[in-house]
Amino acid sequence: MRRLVHAEWTKLRTLPSTWWLLAATAVLTAAIGAAAASSVTTRICPSPCHADTVKLSLAGVQLSQAVCLVLGALSISAEYSTGMIRTTLTAMPGRWRVLASKAAALSLLTAPAAALGVLSSLGLARLILPTPPDGALLRPTIGSILILVLVTLLGLSLATLLRDTAGAITLGLGVLYVVPLLSELVSSPTWQHRLQRWAPMPAGLSIQATKNLSALAIAPWPGLGVLAAYAVGLLGAGGVWFRLRDA
Repeated sequence: MRRLVHAEWTKLRTLPSTWWLLAATAVLTAAIGAAAASSVTTRICPSPCHADTVKLSLAGVQLSQAVCLVLGALSISAEYSTGMIRTTLTAMPGRWRVLASKAAALSLLTAPAAALGVLSSLGLARLILPTPPDGALLRPTIGSILILVLVTLLGLSLATLLRDTAGAITLGLGVLYVVPLLSELVSSPTWQHRLQRWAPMPAGLSIQATKNLSALAIAPWPGLGVLAAYAVGLLGAGGVWFRLRDA
């Protein structure tokens, strides 16, 4: 298994697009977080500030997750488009192990970039906000990093199921952005609560909250668990489909 992960690591790190996407993940996370923090003034948020400044500082995650989705999708769909998947499966015929090694290599690459972006966001927010982020930072920091890793695996899962880059990215963007939008647009409070509780992104992003936790549709760690269940469940379904179909 170690050799399989190393092979996938080599493939990913030798692609220029991988490094561009990882750099974009870190930069967008930090830049959007800094922009969100700079929008807060003492007039809007006087001291003491009752807004959730930690969650505000991590707003960049909501944009950089799209980059992680693309990274995950390209990691396997590019091999289908070029025909390299046949070479991969000839060298490594165990398809479950191939998919698991791709997931492991992607996680190892995404986590440091996500950590850099998240920590930079919080560091810049301390310099920008009139009231620096306070409260427990460990949970939202670790949770935000895990969100980006899980979204990368979600992209891998969708591309494995669909074998198409455009289709996987389009469907993934719908999950990331359209479903949360629907949770705000539906008129039924019951359905709003259900979507915010069980849709992957509204639930997952609850991990960033540090204030008014009782008002959340789902608690932070269970919310992240919902996102993890989608990512792991779809990865399992993708593995079954990958095992049953020809390359």
